[in-house]
Amino acid sequence: MAAEPGIPSVALEAVLKKSSSLPKNKELVKGYDFNDGVDYHALLQSYKTSGFQATNFGLAVEEINKMIACRREPLVNEDVLETDPFIQRKHHCTIFLGYTSNMASAGVRDTIRFLVQHKMVDCVVTSAGGVEEDLIKCLAPTIIGKFSLDGAQLRDNGLNRIGNLIVPNENYCKFEDWVMPILDELLEEQQSKNIIWTPSKVITRLGEKIANPDSICYWAAKNEIPIFSPALTDGSLGDMIYFHSYRNPGLVIDIVQDIRRVNSIAVKAENSGMIIIGGGVIKHHICNSNLMRNGADYAVYINTANEFDGSDSGARPDEAVSWGKIKKTATPVKVYADATLVFPLIVAETFAFSFHSSANHVKD
Repeated sequence: MAAEPGIPSVALEAVLKKSSSLPKNKELVKGYDFNDGVDYHALLQSYKTSGFQATNFGLAVEEINKMIACRREPLVNEDVLETDPFIQRKHHCTIFLGYTSNMASAGVRDTIRFLVQHKMVDCVVTSAGGVEEDLIKCLAPTIIGKFSLDGAQLRDNGLNRIGNLIVPNENYCKFEDWVMPILDELLEEQQSKNIIWTPSKVITRLGEKIANPDSICYWAAKNEIPIFSPALTDGSLGDMIYFHSYRNPGLVIDIVQDIRRVNSIAVKAENSGMIIIGGGVIKHHICNSNLMRNGADYAVYINTANEFDGSDSGARPDEAVSWGKIKKTATPVKVYADATLVFPLIVAETFAFSFHSSANHVKD
């Protein structure tokens, strides 16, 4: 760069440093032009070239659409020897869906219910709250509140706050009245029929009993999609099991059968995809099951956690690659965002778009 009179050459070289050649297949940053009207599909498609988390959103849409396309391919090997219909391999790509309890508390529950209702996923992992909040909503509603409501005052009024949602204590009382007779039935069948219950089998029974089409658990039971909850006692359902152990002791819930069940699903998968909303036990449980097959082929994480503290919740997909939980050849995506904002939009651009675009789809 030639020196110019009056401008220090060191400044020119620092500010106007020559760029190296750009890749030939470069994508240009471009957002949506509202002069074209309001086209939500085009708007969401533009996210990929908008930058930041919008680009990650677009990449997540691409990754999930890869799962869907792979899932539509015919099975290479029919799983004819498997006698458990809940873990029998059914598709060329087995899709694992994980979500934390706050998603069932929020309206995302209805998005998840849509996926399970129409058999778009094969295996679900959630926390105890992800089960009970779904069931409790069939008995009594959750209402919108505010993040700023005073905790002590809410406690005095028997109101429980989940972020800016409010669940009256009365809802849990109704849940107790509903679930206690079912726990009695489980114990009776354990004693009379020698049935060994597991968290996933308990959830299936609860889904059958709730018999409500608004429920995720109902559709999972109806469509023979297992819901795993390795920490089933960590919530209101655990409270009920605790109380039941005094009123009618003896119920045993075995987690060993379930770890064989969920790991078997992963081992049997011809291809595997993971969609994980949130972190904690649900994230690791899905990832660790996919370790049994040397990693998932596709993966999308949606959460707001960061990795600086070493938590698995905040770990990026590349960390899972190091453990063999995601394949080295995969193109995983993490979207750093509140799932209540982005997950329904991601579903709109993937599963829902595919479902409603199909001329031959049959509504269940």
